[in-house]
Amino acid sequence: MKKSKKRKKSNTWKIKQHRDQFFKKSKTLGFRSRSAFKLIELNKKYKFIKANSKLLDIGAYPGGWTQVASKIITNGKILSLDMKKMDEVKNVTFLQCDFLEEHTKEKIFHFFKDKLDVVISDMAANTTGNKSLDCIRTNHLCAEVVEFSSKILKPNGVLVSKLFMGDDFLEVKELAKSRFKKVDFFKPEASRNESKETYLHCVTLKTL
Repeated sequence: MKKSKKRKKSNTWKIKQHRDQFFKKSKTLGFRSRSAFKLIELNKKYKFIKANSKLLDIGAYPGGWTQVASKIITNGKILSLDMKKMDEVKNVTFLQCDFLEEHTKEKIFHFFKDKLDVVISDMAANTTGNKSLDCIRTNHLCAEVVEFSSKILKPNGVLVSKLFMGDDFLEVKELAKSRFKKVDFFKPEASRNESKETYLHCVTLKTL
């Protein structure tokens, strides 16, 4: 019975992917994930990735967001990191590591040797089946990204990070507003309708 349910769930997922316009388009254009179009939409709206940007991509696997950034940044610097091994992207440095560990953050500072223009994160916690818990865990990661970004971004730097509507949303929103002068939220068309995800867009650090 369990195997049957698992097989049925897997088949349903495959059918959804097959019907998904963004999934099909990602395959056609050679992007590693449909989430690439989320960043394309975000950048079209806010125009934060420039040719000379110094950019950090947190939770980069499988590399969709990194691919998008690498097509725009021709004279800057990109560092991508994830706990999962990511295939190489041209002109991008990848670190397989845990973002939450202190020595990882030291490696990031050492790599750039200066403050950054952009931090992006499509990072989400591994799902447990408990939607409320998954929301809390992912929003905790977002809070960690907000805190770190406030230390590594230039005064006029930009942060874009995934956030879930639900538990801890208001806490993360208030944290972001305490660190940045301008905080917006945007749900790209490429986000699935049933998903509670939205994206935090933060600009210009506050002087603490």
